[in-house]
Amino acid sequence: MRPETESRGGALEGIRVIDLTQMLAGPFCTQMLADQGAEVIKVEPPQGDSSRKLGPYRPDDTERQTGGYFASVNRNKKSIVIDLKSEDGRTLLRRLVRDADVVVENYRARVMDRLGLSYESLREENPALVYAAIRGFGDPRTGESPYVDWPAFDVVAQAMGGLMGITGPDPHTPTKVGPGLGDIVPGAFAATGILAALLRAKMTGRGQFVDICMLDVVLAVCERIVHQHSYAGAVPRPEGNHHPILTPFGLFSASDGFVSIGAPTDEWWQKLCRLIGRDDLLSDATLSTNALRTKNRARVFEIVEGFTRTRSKKELLEVFGGKIPFGPVYDISDIAQDPHFAVRNMIVETCDPGTATPVELAGVPIKFTETPGAIWSGPPRLGEHTDAILGAAGLAANEIAELRRRKIVQ
Repeated sequence: MRPETESRGGALEGIRVIDLTQMLAGPFCTQMLADQGAEVIKVEPPQGDSSRKLGPYRPDDTERQTGGYFASVNRNKKSIVIDLKSEDGRTLLRRLVRDADVVVENYRARVMDRLGLSYESLREENPALVYAAIRGFGDPRTGESPYVDWPAFDVVAQAMGGLMGITGPDPHTPTKVGPGLGDIVPGAFAATGILAALLRAKMTGRGQFVDICMLDVVLAVCERIVHQHSYAGAVPRPEGNHHPILTPFGLFSASDGFVSIGAPTDEWWQKLCRLIGRDDLLSDATLSTNALRTKNRARVFEIVEGFTRTRSKKELLEVFGGKIPFGPVYDISDIAQDPHFAVRNMIVETCDPGTATPVELAGVPIKFTETPGAIWSGPPRLGEHTDAILGAAGLAANEIAELRRRKIVQ
């Protein structure tokens, strides 16, 4: 029997997810599901998710179990500790899988197979199970990469998937993107794949294996390099802070930082010219189309920056805000003060088990009118819900105590 859970009212209420993931890509995926109301049971090894040790921690945190890294991608979840290296631990997991809708893991290929917990094995327990795997180089079930057994992190996916190759200050300096997009975007794609497979499973009663390759996802995000190579024979390189085929479209200096401007269409370009007091450019035939502006991009940059570099971001906001596609480059202190993020509930206070004062996390970006997602709870302590989950699965208190004595659970 599936245990009764507290009602959250999200769009995924009633969906149960067994989360076997660690670090960033997998936890981000399962958190997306938890944010929309799914019950996510995070199954951790005895030492816990390795990201628990990464911090940063609040100065008054005496427990040091749920630092910022862990909390940011593990809110709204329950934690149970099971030693999957033991046969009894694996038996417990199979018991949980019988009443689950989804399993998500991000081990290297064949790790779960060696544990006797492959998709094929768990499907025997639950034919409707959706099993999602997030790996650096994918899973052999859908196409065996020559690198299938290689370990990978975000930085590897960014490098080999093409993102670094088109990011940087000049054509010779590839640059890592700041956030872990090589992890986070595959996590988001995994959530999308899981929902599609769940919909199919609800219609047919049959689950399936969802394979997410971090490299594949990064290439999909960098889609334009494929069509540029196919259609134009080009090998795109880093373009700095501007766009390879749209002009003006990028960053421009202000007196106190940078601003972004996107005015590549002829209509936006003409409006930009009027806003900076350069009506004379409206009749300039060398800048009359996006193709010509891209050809003469150095001149365009100088024209625009000649106006922006002598004014502050606030002054430029007053000139351009709401009139053309425009935005100042923010850091987190700017974001924290901007009313947009407050009214959109994108910086949310929640609790952290180790500290008495509230902490702030990034909010839920997917908004629903009828079943809104939310941050219902902060990150769990290691094994915080072990007794409750196993009790709901039918184990008696003395059975749980014996498993704990033998260090199968904690």
